[in-house]
Amino acid sequence: MTRKTISIVSPCFNEADNVERCHATVRALFDGPLADYDLEHIFADNASTDGTPDILREIAAADPSVKVILNARNFGPFRSMFNALRAATGDAVVVFLAVDLQDPPEKIVEFVRLWETGVEVVAGARVNRQESLMLRICRGIFYRIVNGLSDIDIPVNVGEFQLIDRKVWAAVVEHDDHYPYVRGIIASVGFRRVIVPYTWEARKSGLSKNNIPRLVDQALNGIFSFTNAPMRVCTFAGFGLAALCILYALGSVIAYLFDPGMAPRGTMTMIVSLFFLSGIQLTFIGILGEYVTSIHSQVRRGPMVVERERINFETQTLSKNLALPRNSENPVHKLQKKVAKL
Repeated sequence: MTRKTISIVSPCFNEADNVERCHATVRALFDGPLADYDLEHIFADNASTDGTPDILREIAAADPSVKVILNARNFGPFRSMFNALRAATGDAVVVFLAVDLQDPPEKIVEFVRLWETGVEVVAGARVNRQESLMLRICRGIFYRIVNGLSDIDIPVNVGEFQLIDRKVWAAVVEHDDHYPYVRGIIASVGFRRVIVPYTWEARKSGLSKNNIPRLVDQALNGIFSFTNAPMRVCTFAGFGLAALCILYALGSVIAYLFDPGMAPRGTMTMIVSLFFLSGIQLTFIGILGEYVTSIHSQVRRGPMVVERERINFETQTLSKNLALPRNSENPVHKLQKKVAKL
């Protein structure tokens, strides 16, 4: 009987304190409860400067199941993760396992068991978080805003710690996005999904690289990637403000005709109105600018990630690494047929 392979993607940046523990923990799972499966553990290093690449080289030299992608510079966690995801060859893929192990690796065992029952997407949900109250509140607001505005169902508290079937992987990696919002892409392709709750644990060592500006950037990307609701809000707000201004003007005229002393006047009214409308306009321009910036980055068609080196990646056939649905309109399938003719 052919053994199935489980691929696990672990992006990292300056995680010298954690990569060995992450590898050892995952290896123990596949030497224990998941011993019937082969492991492919892909580490994607985002140009670390603390010795992480050297540690990854040592791990890869000792364990052939470990593959390493070294980026030429820091391209951000989402781009690095999605680039590594494209290299996965497993029958099922754990999209993201943080090397700090805040997402519990032991849940992968449950993920695999559910996948074997026919579930195509097993998504972990961070129902409990070992972090500050303020961060929990901000994350909760963000999740609900994204899910409320999006045209698709993006489950609350579900991140990238998910196991997806090979056919789901094929649909996900077809997306050509300069800044992939991976959890949204997985939700958008559909398939049968089960949500598994767990506790997101506090870091045991090292510092998180997700500072406030980076978290805000990721949040805005999630909002603008899968909905045009912000622009719709701007449109309706513009009509609403215009209607209020017209009503105010008509009221002023009527008040002046009946009693000139009742009509609002003075520079204070003008100043308040001017600054209020200016603030609204700048907000709307900023929202429009977010969409324009995203479009500009997409149409430039630059590489998602520039790799400096790959370790333990053998030459792979297109049919294995790019096992996409057999669709004559699929560009990757067309490429496969061209290669087959050579």
